[in-house]
Amino acid sequence: MYNQVGKAPYLIPLILREKENVMSPSQNLNKVLSRVDVLVLAFGAMIGWGWVVLSGDWILKAGSIGAMFAFVAGGILVIFVGLTYAELTTALPKAGGAHHFVKEGLGRRAAFFVSWALLFGYISVSAFEAVALPTVIEYIFPHYQVGYMWTIAGWDVYASWAAVGVIGAVLVTFINWIGVKQAAVLQIVLTVILALVGLMLIFGAAVGGDVQHMNPLFIGGAAGLMGVMIMTPFMFVGFDVIPQVAEEMNIPMKMIGKILLVSVALAVIWYMLIILGVSLSLPPPFLLTANLATADAMGAVFGSPFFAKVLIFGGVAGILTSWNAFMIGSSRIIYAMAKDGMLPQWFGRIHPTYKTPGNAILTVGLLSALSPLLGRPALAWFVNAGGLAIVFAYLLVALSFIVLRKTRADLDRPFRAGKTRVIGWIALLLSIGFVVMYMPGMPASLIWPYEWMITLAWWIVGLMLFVKSIFSSLSPARLHKHSEKTH
Repeated sequence: MYNQVGKAPYLIPLILREKENVMSPSQNLNKVLSRVDVLVLAFGAMIGWGWVVLSGDWILKAGSIGAMFAFVAGGILVIFVGLTYAELTTALPKAGGAHHFVKEGLGRRAAFFVSWALLFGYISVSAFEAVALPTVIEYIFPHYQVGYMWTIAGWDVYASWAAVGVIGAVLVTFINWIGVKQAAVLQIVLTVILALVGLMLIFGAAVGGDVQHMNPLFIGGAAGLMGVMIMTPFMFVGFDVIPQVAEEMNIPMKMIGKILLVSVALAVIWYMLIILGVSLSLPPPFLLTANLATADAMGAVFGSPFFAKVLIFGGVAGILTSWNAFMIGSSRIIYAMAKDGMLPQWFGRIHPTYKTPGNAILTVGLLSALSPLLGRPALAWFVNAGGLAIVFAYLLVALSFIVLRKTRADLDRPFRAGKTRVIGWIALLLSIGFVVMYMPGMPASLIWPYEWMITLAWWIVGLMLFVKSIFSSLSPARLHKHSEKTH
C-alpha cells in the first residue's frame, strides 16, 4: 500500500474510506435523463431570471453595445472553460463533476476547495432566485407587503414579501425530492414558456424599437465594461450543472460534451439579444426610472402594460428553471463531498424510493428559504459574491485539465477539447483575469461589507470543515478500524 501512495502514507485511510463509501446498487442514482433533458437543464439554468431584473443595470453601466461586448467577453471565458468541462465530464462521468476532475488532477484537498467554491456559487443562485421571486410579485401586486420585520441596507423586509420566497423554496425542494426526472420535465415546460416570452420581446423590439434609443453605445469606458463583466460568470453558470448529473444521464458520453457547448452558445446569444431588445425599446432616461427594465421594455414596445406582465410571468418561469437546476447541481456536490468523507455521511444518503440525495436537497432548500429574510438588496450581493466563487472553481478545473492531459494521457476521453493543452491554458488565464477583477482596488471589486462578509463567512465555515475532515481521516482509531476490516 505504501508503494502505491509514494511518500504519502496518510492517504491510506482516505483510499480505504473511498472503498467503504461505495454505494450498493439499491443506493445508486437513477439514469433517466435524455439529451433534451440535459440541454434544457443547462440552458434553463443559465438564462434564469437575471435578464429580467438586471438588463437595465447592464446597459446603464456599459452602454448598449458595451453591455453586449461584456457578455461576449464573459461568453469567451465560459466557452473555453466549457471545453475543459466537456472533455473531463466524458472522461470522469460522476455525480459531483468538478469535484472528481480536481480530485483526479490536483488531489483530494484541492477537490474540497473546488467543491466548496462551486457549492457557494450554486447556493448563491438558489438564494438569488428565492429573493427574485417576491421581487416579481411586487411588480404585479405592488402593495402586498404586510408585517414589517426589519430594515437591511435601507430596505424594509416584510413577512408577506419573505413568505413568497419561502413558499417557492418549499415547492422547488419538493419537486427535486421526488425525482430528477420530474425536475427535468418541469425544466422543459418552464424553459419553453421562458423562451417564447423572451422571443416576443426580441422580435417586438426589432419591429417597433428605435435605434436612437441605443445611444450612448458605450458608458464608463473600461470600468463600465468590467462592471458588467464581473456579473457574467454568475449569469452563465449553469452549463456546469451537466457534469453534476453525469451519473443520471442515459446518453452516449460523446454527446455530453457537444450538448454542454451548445447550451453555452445558446446562452451567449440569448443575453446579447435581450440587451439589444431592451436598448431598442427604452432610452437611458427611462432605464433610470424603470422598476424592471425588461418588463417595462416589453410594455413599451407593444404599447400596453399587459405585455409587461406577460414578460413577468415568463420571468417567473426563468426563476424556477434556474432555481430547479441549481437545486439539482448543489445537492449533487454535497452528495459527492459526503461520499468522499468531506462532509458528514448524512448528506450522502440516497432516498430509498425516489433515488435522490434527499438530505442534500433539504439542506439547499433550507438555505434558499432563509435568503428572502435579507431583503431585495441581497440580489446584487449574491450575484457578485457567488461570481467570485464560480470563477475560482473554473480556475481549478482548467488547471486540472492541464495536469490530467500530462499525467493521465491514458484516460479515455470520448470528447476531446483539441489535441494539445492550449484550451486549458487559455481557460486558466481567463479565469485568473476574472478573479483579479473582483479584488480590492479594481473598478469592479466586491463591495464591503455585505459581499465580502458573505464570502468570508462561507470560507471560514469551509476551512473549519476542511480541517475537521483532515483530522478525521488521520484519526488513529479510524485507521485501526479500517486496518481490521482489510484483514
